[in-house]
Amino acid sequence: MKKILTGAMALTLLASTAFAGGYSEPMMEEPVIVEEASTSSAGGWVVPLLLIALVAVAVSGSSDSAAAPAVMDY
Repeated sequence: MKKILTGAMALTLLASTAFAGGYSEPMMEEPVIVEEASTSSAGGWVVPLLLIALVAVAVSGSSDSAAAPAVMDY
């Protein structure tokens, strides 16, 4: 009987140290999501094309100011 009591006491002490820290939920790492940057081929040439068109309109519009005024007949 003394051996059973000693064995039970030893198991009780070992079991209490196994659960001494308590239960905590396992830490789950979130998956890493890599988002690739979308590249647009239109972004490289649209702005320079608009600037060239704007300069062309400005140059063609400025040549009219040097022309002679129109004569109106009443």
